Amino acid sequence: MKKHPLERWGEIMGGKKSRWVVLGLWLAFAVVLAFVFPQVNSVENYSGEDLPEDEMSIEASALIDEEFSSDAGLPLLIVWYKDAGLEMSDIQNIQSLYGELAENPLQKQKSIPPFDQLPPQALMGSVSENGKSIVTPIFFEETIDTDVLKENYEELKVITEDITGENPYDTESLSEDSLHARFSGPAGISVDATDLFASADFKLMTATVIIILVILLVIYRSPILAVIPLVVVSIAYLVVSPVLGWMAESGWIDKDAQSIAIMIVLLFGAGTDYCLFLITRYRDVLLEEENKFFALAKAVRESTGAIVMSGLTVVIGLATLGLADYGAFQRFAVPFSLGVLLTGFAVVTLLPAVLAILGRTAFWPFIPRTVDMAKEYAVQKNKPYKEPKQNHRFMLGVGNFATNNPWLVIILTGAILITLAFASTNIKYNYDLLSSFPDDMDSVEGFTLIEENFSAGELAPVKVIVDTEGKDINISEELAALPYVAVVGDVQTGENNANYQLYEVDLSKNPYSNEAMDDVEQMKEDMKDILADVEIGEVNFWIGGETSEQIDARDVQAADERLIEPVMITIIFLVLVIYLRALVTAIQLMATVIVSFFAALGAGWLIITGVLGHEAMASSIPLYSFVFIIALGNDYNIFMISDVWKNRKRGLGHKESIAKGVASTGAVITSAGLILAGTFGVLATLPIQLLVQFGIVTAIGVLLDTFIVRPLLVPALITVFGRLSYWPGKLWKKD
Repeated sequence: MKKHPLERWGEIMGGKKSRWVVLGLWLAFAVVLAFVFPQVNSVENYSGEDLPEDEMSIEASALIDEEFSSDAGLPLLIVWYKDAGLEMSDIQNIQSLYGELAENPLQKQKSIPPFDQLPPQALMGSVSENGKSIVTPIFFEETIDTDVLKENYEELKVITEDITGENPYDTESLSEDSLHARFSGPAGISVDATDLFASADFKLMTATVIIILVILLVIYRSPILAVIPLVVVSIAYLVVSPVLGWMAESGWIDKDAQSIAIMIVLLFGAGTDYCLFLITRYRDVLLEEENKFFALAKAVRESTGAIVMSGLTVVIGLATLGLADYGAFQRFAVPFSLGVLLTGFAVVTLLPAVLAILGRTAFWPFIPRTVDMAKEYAVQKNKPYKEPKQNHRFMLGVGNFATNNPWLVIILTGAILITLAFASTNIKYNYDLLSSFPDDMDSVEGFTLIEENFSAGELAPVKVIVDTEGKDINISEELAALPYVAVVGDVQTGENNANYQLYEVDLSKNPYSNEAMDDVEQMKEDMKDILADVEIGEVNFWIGGETSEQIDARDVQAADERLIEPVMITIIFLVLVIYLRALVTAIQLMATVIVSFFAALGAGWLIITGVLGHEAMASSIPLYSFVFIIALGNDYNIFMISDVWKNRKRGLGHKESIAKGVASTGAVITSAGLILAGTFGVLATLPIQLLVQFGIVTAIGVLLDTFIVRPLLVPALITVFGRLSYWPGKLWKKD
């Protein structure tokens, strides 16, 4: 009889001789790639724009570069502060610092104000009204990377200490009676963001490995088994990292520290899950088959199809992020998809080889044996033979409950999910990057000082550009009269085209807040009226700056959600239909994971506001969580439904097939769900609000799927639909 292709695959990957070849090839690839290509974390982080070039804020930025070069550049704001009040000697020291920078510029320094050439009394006039603070900028080239910025930080500290005899940048308490200085503004925020994610990688890797190890030890009580998935996924990561590093260094992708941090969690969480699917099936087959190689080939045959399809849904789901216009979304697509693809390949190649090498030893001290082997072992140990306990008794009870009481299960689980989903309608989103940072970071402390001592808008002024069409106008007074404006700077004229004017406007509130975004939206309408009064076309203006970029980011993100979510649902739905050949069940599965997503979003909102005290949810959370929850939720459904279909093909009745499918996959899916939720939960331990919120929402989504959707709701729905659940496949015709 001709062997099934997947069984033959298992024999090749886990053969007596080939197992060593497979292991050797993976190790060789990992070592060679590590020497030839850079690790992805060693590649410079992308520091470009997230927005398309045709957005107003980006067009404004381009005009500023072209027409107002003295104003162009990435600003680093040095916020100086002395609680007792700045003295003339402090001002003179700041002037000396800028004199040194004028003579010996920092790396990629583009321009600085000529503070050293002003009378000290004139610069003293820029001190806050309370006399405690002054803000001085340094402009760098837009292409500067964070490593160079950090080198400049150190140089600034050395120069300042040489001048003042102290280092005001690293003081512990701002209430100390001495001079303090903090780096803030866009450049300062960029450095802090990079540092946060850079330190997050090691913490994530360590915490993820520990939590997986602990969960596996508690559930399976086998030290060797607990290590196997970690070894397989680690070797896969040693291949993934240099491949991504090579792609980033070659300019094929842009490396994003945030995406790499989350990718680590995804690879270890999902990779361990896929390993458990095969390991558990191998253990079950070893109870019936004495030869470990035959048992492995059979286990590969029975599990690989579901593993491949599960991995494929995740790869496809994550790849849809490549359709995004928003750069941060788009940069997730390749690392995630490629990482899962290579890790999945390791599970179906490297893992069989490792299991073939270890055999039954992998499960020590609870070694699975056939009945004859168990009897022989009992004789050897001079102990009475004990009949093995029935496997999966608890989950069989769950499966029977769901199939015997389908409407009760549907009503109860539906009520829970819909109630939680309703909470998602109350979510408020923020676009404030600073809110993700700890309070003691330089850029946050600097912004707080500005907010307390100046107009908050000084941190990131709104930049209004007007095409005067050759008319002699000045709208400074009109802008200053707007209720949300604190200060309007002197008008600047274009260097190449005198028709262009630039007005720098400080808002009266935090320029990164939702309220400031509303003000700038209103400014767009007010500008039309202002320009109409001076008889200039209402389209002849641009509004740039950080707040304007946040507005454009919000709009682009919303458009990406409207595109990616339906595309992802459609593609995964088609994959399910092709694999299951059951239209009704595919619809059921997609519907349940979508409801599960909204329930997770609602539950996450209740936790982050009610427990953690966050005022809003990061704007990128819905799409990130959607992609993960929809893709990973279908993973578990596919694995369980595959067993239900196999039971049906073996001739079992409809309800019995479902109950036994729940039973045979229940333990491994519960273990996998706990591991995946735990790894995403690790994100909640980091000092980055965005990752905390993402980790909480995604972990909740995984847990809802693990304990409510997959063992209860899905079996109940399939029971209710009866034979229609298999339509139009062959099983539909089966009694």
